[in-house]
Amino acid sequence: MITTYNEATSRLAAVLAEIKGRVALAFSHQIEDCIAIDMALKSGFDLDRLEIFTLDTYKLFKESLEYQKEVEKFFGIKIKTYAISGETLARVDEKIGQWGMRDSVENRKFCCHQRKMIPLREALNEKEAWISGIRAAQSVTRTGVSLCETDANFNLKKINPLFDFSDEFMWGVARELNLPVNELYAKGYASIGCEPCTRAIKPGEDIRAGRWWWEDPNHKECGLHIKGRD
Repeated sequence: MITTYNEATSRLAAVLAEIKGRVALAFSHQIEDCIAIDMALKSGFDLDRLEIFTLDTYKLFKESLEYQKEVEKFFGIKIKTYAISGETLARVDEKIGQWGMRDSVENRKFCCHQRKMIPLREALNEKEAWISGIRAAQSVTRTGVSLCETDANFNLKKINPLFDFSDEFMWGVARELNLPVNELYAKGYASIGCEPCTRAIKPGEDIRAGRWWWEDPNHKECGLHIKGRD
C-alpha cells in the first residue's frame, strides 16, 4: 500500500522511464484522472510523447464537460477528444434509441463498444502504453488490478498509478493539491460515466453502485478495463 503521494509519483516515474514510445493518458472526468494527470506531469516524462485524451460518447453530463475545461485551465493543457463518426452514432441511435441500453446487457455492451471502445482504439493507436485512473478499491471487478499490466484488448502496457489508493488517501491528495473536482461528486455521484447509465448513490452503497445499477455488479464494466496480464 502506498504511503505518500511523492512515493506514488516516483513509482510512476520509474515505470515511465522504461517507455521509449508514446503514452496516452485517459481522462474520464473523474478525480482519479485529475490526480493521474498531476502525477504524469510531475514524473519527468517527455511531454512531447504524452497525449492526454478523452472519449466523447455524446452522452456525457454537462458538469463533466465543464469539468474538462477546468482541468485544462488548471494544468495549462489541452485534452484531445476522440469520438465515433456521425454515421456510426446514427446507427447506434437507430438500433437502441435513447434508453435502449437499459433493455439488456447485450444492448448496453453494444452501446459501450460503439461509443467507447471504437474511439479508444483510435486513441491508443501507435502508443506503447496508456495510463488509467482505475483503482482496486472501486469495485469487485477491479480487485486484482496492479500497477502495470498487459492490456488484453490492445496488447500494450497499461499503467494504473492509483491502483492501491484508498478513497481516503485519494481525496486527501485532491484536497492537498487543491485540484478541481467535478460538481457531480457534490450531488451524490461517486463514479461518473455517461448520463443515462450513471446515478447518484445512496448512503452505504458501493462506489460504483450508480453505474449500470440495473445489472449484476460482477460484470459491470464497459470493456475499457478488461483485466490484463502481468
